[in-house]
Amino acid sequence: MFAVIKTGGKQYKVRKDDVLVVEKLNAEAGASVDFNEVLMIGDGEKATIGAPVVDGAVVKADVVEQTRGDKVVIFKKKRRKNHRRKNGHRQHLTVIKVTDIAGGK
Repeated sequence: MFAVIKTGGKQYKVRKDDVLVVEKLNAEAGASVDFNEVLMIGDGEKATIGAPVVDGAVVKADVVEQTRGDKVVIFKKKRRKNHRRKNGHRQHLTVIKVTDIAGGK
């Protein structure tokens, strides 16, 4: 069984016991989170597609850890003007493990 969930402006196809990295969630490590924005649930050849979400469907997951991604370097330069700007960014991320996919009528 799989589900397509939406979190952090992105969509993820998840199965039970999957470990994935999503945008930061406000939860401590070891806490349980529920994803109510389930766009699709599939089980073999049968699939339930929501409009826009599947009613009563929920994906439960446990937070493994809060972490930060790799540094992305932003470098801007304008030629012949001695104009250079260097900046960096590290995105806050949450590692989750899917424990259950339930619901979907």
